Amino acid sequence: MEIRFDANGLVPVVIQDWSTGEVLTLAYANEEALRLTRETGELHLWSRSRQELWHKGATSGNVQKVRALRLDCDGDALLALVEPAGPACHTGARTCFFNGDVEAHAPHEAIPHLTRLMAERAAAPTEGSYTNELLANPAFAGEKVQEEAEEVVRAVREESDERVDEEAADVLYHLLALLQGRDHTIRGAQEVLNGRRR
Repeated sequence: MEIRFDANGLVPVVIQDWSTGEVLTLAYANEEALRLTRETGELHLWSRSRQELWHKGATSGNVQKVRALRLDCDGDALLALVEPAGPACHTGARTCFFNGDVEAHAPHEAIPHLTRLMAERAAAPTEGSYTNELLANPAFAGEKVQEEAEEVVRAVREESDERVDEEAADVLYHLLALLQGRDHTIRGAQEVLNGRRR
């Protein structure tokens, strides 16, 4: 399908984190920006305010490696799936969408948030933190994953839907801690699952 640029020669680009699915920002691109994006593998856009090409992160170092460009059904909007090297927003925030209903946490935000929190705890341990206890002791974290897995199985057999969700959350939390203790994330497992898609 061919891209349908607007009267100004632009197409809106929704920029989404490749690993987490979080929307980072909305920007615009023209034909030259898309050509440069494809040639370099890094996101290039068109700044409507400055009326110039813009290599995302060229000044800040927060470049965005493009993993995929997807076109919507009408051909008049793009989705750029990127690996950000740092914050997406000029304010220093991870995403430009940090105003409005920020207390409403979407389900897909839970694991990325927890993964970042665990990485922060690993880098700067907090006294008395259960998470830090798990991170410092992989054997203990592994035991907790096994224990919580048994509890979710029991909950599925014998308990309410609410208990199933709570126990499943416990399994995920302890699994993320176990992985972080090895300086790893759930991303590797997600990539394996994608590799198994048919």
